[in-house]
Amino acid sequence: MITSDLGDEGALSPTERSTVRRHPDRAQADRRALDAVLDSGLLAHIGFVDESGQPFVIPVAYARDGDRLLVHGSTGSRLLRHLATGAAACVTVTHIDGVVVARSAFNSSMNYRSALVFGSFHRLEGHEAATAVDVITNHLIPGRVSEVRANTKKELAATMVLALDLTEASVKVRAGGPSDEPEDLEAPVWAGVVPTRLTASKAEPGDSRAALLPIPESVRTLIAKLS
Repeated sequence: MITSDLGDEGALSPTERSTVRRHPDRAQADRRALDAVLDSGLLAHIGFVDESGQPFVIPVAYARDGDRLLVHGSTGSRLLRHLATGAAACVTVTHIDGVVVARSAFNSSMNYRSALVFGSFHRLEGHEAATAVDVITNHLIPGRVSEVRANTKKELAATMVLALDLTEASVKVRAGGPSDEPEDLEAPVWAGVVPTRLTASKAEPGDSRAALLPIPESVRTLIAKLS
């Protein structure tokens, strides 16, 4: 039986399917590590198997709302309709922090922070769904909800919102330089790390009307977040 992954003190207690088996020393047991990975990301990938047995992995925007993960999209979405049935899913969020260049191709690697969340989504309705849409919007563009009109009833009716409880998850992190073999350390070969990160460029207005207006606070906050 799969048991809850969230301990009494916010620790992630590995379950059968959330246990990190490859490089277990890289597993992070603190629940705050999970929140940090989710809160600093913009894109998640949802893995699932459809009714025919065909596996899929679909990229989606998301947001963490306390102890649950939120996603939304069209009510016509095949992905969301399938997940709304309670189908098993695995959500992954990954940050690539650097390419690790070792003295051998075999030991070259990447520095990363990754989270896997397991479970089944459930559909949100009414006011709870409308609030969740705002949470997702503000996660993607901080503060945007206060700058634009409210979603209409028609728009909300066309939107499906799903939530996944963060009760079973794992976090894995690699940081630092190359792990070279002792016999390679004296080789005249460069080794090190090439840092990488997601960054924002200058905001581009979508049309001539927008070009006449100042860049809003939400967009400036987003650019600062990604700088």
